[in-house]
Amino acid sequence: MTSNKTAKIQFYEGTDEPVVPEIRLTRSKDGTTGQALFLFEKPQALSSITDGEITGMRMIDTEGEILTREVKVKFVDGEPIFLEAVYIWKNTPDFDRFMRFANSYAKSNGLGYSEKK
Repeated sequence: MTSNKTAKIQFYEGTDEPVVPEIRLTRSKDGTTGQALFLFEKPQALSSITDGEITGMRMIDTEGEILTREVKVKFVDGEPIFLEAVYIWKNTPDFDRFMRFANSYAKSNGLGYSEKK
């Protein structure tokens, strides 16, 4: 169930997540460290058609793969509704690599982004 997109997100190896998340970035004042918060509402990864344990989120593009293990499920009225993943970078090269993925992912999904000052 992989697609031909140049950038994709997977919670299960080989299965692309079709739900596009809201992504929020925060950075330190000097810009060297920060995090990206991904919020997926009703992702396929939480549906009954998927099987197995989510152990991380893979961000895959033509350069390779970025992996984060910080993934949480948020429940509403006892139902799993949201998946929240956090990617943390600790230096400028990691941030630059993440931004290349983010730009590629945005293009693959017909998205744009806005910068909040």
